[in-house]
Amino acid sequence: MKEISVTVVDPVGLHARPATVAVNAASKFKCDVTIAYMGRTVNMKSIMGVMSLGIPTQSDITIKCNGDDEDDAICAIEDVLRMQKVIG
Repeated sequence: MKEISVTVVDPVGLHARPATVAVNAASKFKCDVTIAYMGRTVNMKSIMGVMSLGIPTQSDITIKCNGDDEDDAICAIEDVLRMQKVIG
């Protein structure tokens, strides 16, 4: 299992547009991908799940990948969130 913990720096938080891009990135991989915030964990391949967390700015989140392509998945998702300027 691969895991990263990051802080959301986007002033609006993890809102719909970057969340959609992140979900699309996560969905390209076979491994299980989850995102956790404030004790709740959801499937990061589900836009409804990610949006249900309501992640505001300056929040700490944890993304976990578990499976065959977990190394590639965690790197790709982190890269996408950085490109979208969601995380610093």
